[in-house]
Amino acid sequence: MFFFPFLKLSCFFPAFPFTNLTAWGIMNYHPISYERREPMRRTCLLFLGGLFLLLSACAPNPSDGTEDSRTQIVATTYPVYLFACEVTRGVPDCTVTLMIDQPIGCLHDYTLTVKDMKALERADIIVCNGAGLEESMESALETVGDTPQIDCAQGIPLLEGEDAGHHHEGGILPAGHEHEADAHIWMDPLRACSMLENLAGGLSQLDPDHAALYATNARLAREQLTQAYDLMKTSLESLSCRELITFHDGFSYFADAFDLTILRAMEEEAGSEASAREVADIVAEIRLHQLPAIFTEVNGADATAQMIHRECGVPIFSLDLMMSDHGQDPGIAAYLAMLQTNVNTLREAYA
Repeated sequence: MFFFPFLKLSCFFPAFPFTNLTAWGIMNYHPISYERREPMRRTCLLFLGGLFLLLSACAPNPSDGTEDSRTQIVATTYPVYLFACEVTRGVPDCTVTLMIDQPIGCLHDYTLTVKDMKALERADIIVCNGAGLEESMESALETVGDTPQIDCAQGIPLLEGEDAGHHHEGGILPAGHEHEADAHIWMDPLRACSMLENLAGGLSQLDPDHAALYATNARLAREQLTQAYDLMKTSLESLSCRELITFHDGFSYFADAFDLTILRAMEEEAGSEASAREVADIVAEIRLHQLPAIFTEVNGADATAQMIHRECGVPIFSLDLMMSDHGQDPGIAAYLAMLQTNVNTLREAYA
């Protein structure tokens, strides 16, 4: 690098008028007057300095190998990322990464990015929600089939998924049955306890040296969840109404956990609106059940909800499907904070 002043500029600019001279020679070329030589000297020095910075930036940085030696756990969604951070708390040489780190309402129509694919390729362990939620990325997960994958939904009783009519029937599917199952199991704090147990069990099999710590972390987190759930459920006992109309089909487990009934769950696509007939049917249902409010999802479309609000004046409130980071420290406390926000929203809407 210290010999740049003696490099021939013809290496970089073949058409340069002084192709037979070095950069140093150009700066000192005697036929040019001092007044003309000084600006050229400064120009050449700036050029050579910039070239040095460019080549330095392209050079590989030395690595101590610390990052590669750590166990890389990649979580497909934000809820299982929070659970994985909690279960691995205090485990040495372990890193948990969230694959999808942008605001989304659901994975159904999500398209994996190059960044997402690279995260999967670097993973030593992949933590999935399961129950069919990652169906849209199934082919990507197959490409890293040799990487261990933990299914957090294993053995958890599932609710029947919403069909084309979007009416919640409340049916329970047999454990492990994923056909047309509702995958939003984290919305029920008791089912979330089972997800934590599955996660700790899977990690213990892959890393038996830290099995006791995984089990302890999961147990403490489950205790926090059950205690908070009891308080939340008690706080909702005085609601003026226990029936909901939502504009997202992901709140069935939340309703099931807190003894609520979803009359209608409409999955609205961005850029589309319900027909006049659908709007009329929803307005009639609102009036029949005297609903004090309707509910959208914080990251979801609300065009139809706004139409209904204009039609009958019913207020609109937003519930959180907990699929996006809100800037909290990852762990069970962040999960409980979002769950509590939903409870508070219900209490405000149905006071």
